[in-house]
Amino acid sequence: MSLEQSLVEKARLAHLSDALGCDVLYYSPSPSTQARQNCPISAQMYGDLGNKLAQHAKRTQGLANLPPYQTETVRAVTREARELHKDIETITQSLNGSFTPSEDPATACTLLVNHLFMRRNKRCLLAYHRVRTDKLEELIWSGEDILDAPVQQQKAQESYNSRIQSGNAAGGEVGNGESNKHNLSPEEEEYVRKYSELLSSYTGQWTDVDLAGSLEPPRDLFIDVRVLKDAGEIQTEYGSITLTKNSQFYVRQGDVERLIAQGYLQKLS
Repeated sequence: MSLEQSLVEKARLAHLSDALGCDVLYYSPSPSTQARQNCPISAQMYGDLGNKLAQHAKRTQGLANLPPYQTETVRAVTREARELHKDIETITQSLNGSFTPSEDPATACTLLVNHLFMRRNKRCLLAYHRVRTDKLEELIWSGEDILDAPVQQQKAQESYNSRIQSGNAAGGEVGNGESNKHNLSPEEEEYVRKYSELLSSYTGQWTDVDLAGSLEPPRDLFIDVRVLKDAGEIQTEYGSITLTKNSQFYVRQGDVERLIAQGYLQKLS
């Protein structure tokens, strides 16, 4: 299959995927070595970076915490989309407003492929950031202190690295050392702060109702819990208790649900 035929087939599949509303990105085999040598594009085909970003988003859905933000990949996909847009503008300007696709199928193919991959990159970027914002909102509603949770973020990094090493995911950026402290981009940190403020303002209107609590009714009214880290003194319906590390208590589940979600307590079976 020639390079032009390969591009036409790839464009046809992308157009069909858009029409059917299929997955975020399809993946097709790379062209032959000869085609790569003759190809004016780089060895990495358009769409490969977007595919990697979509895979990162899919992995994120199965993690308890957010993995590191893929800064370099996001920048590369954005840069690729801008290059495609620039190529389209260059071609269309050279046509002087007069173009018949049937008379110049090669140019028509180039315009179509560039346009479809530019759209696909945009969809991948939107999907990646939507998954991360959904996960952030889920963590905020569960009561986790995302911005001050280096231990939880370290666990997320270790889980993320193990998935990559086990072959379940394509390689990507992995942080270490100080970068594990926060796996969020500056924009995500600002989003968390603003969303937390909105949630506090909203839930503060009903002080007698825990809107962030679990929607599932508890199976047991009282449960045994173990203290994983010091939490100080808390007030319960039956009095105050001091939560010191490694101590155990038999308490009403509704009084400690938030502390369990935040990782201070562990529910014992």
